Amino acid sequence: MNQGTVKFFNETKGYGFIKDTQSGQDYFVHVSGLVDEIRENDAVTFDLQEGRKGLNAVNVKLA
Repeated sequence: MNQGTVKFFNETKGYGFIKDTQSGQDYFVHVSGLVDEIRENDAVTFDLQEGRKGLNAVNVKLA
């Protein structure tokens, strides 16, 4: 499980980005990868899964 912070999330369009706490990298997150509802600046835990355009955050839960 990785830890990070929700950098941006658009509820209307159902996607956003999570910044990994350790690596500082940003990962794409889609509403289909959420376990809990998230908002910008929420602390979250997540797994990474290979997507069409690189790694995506999945199983995203509030920390």
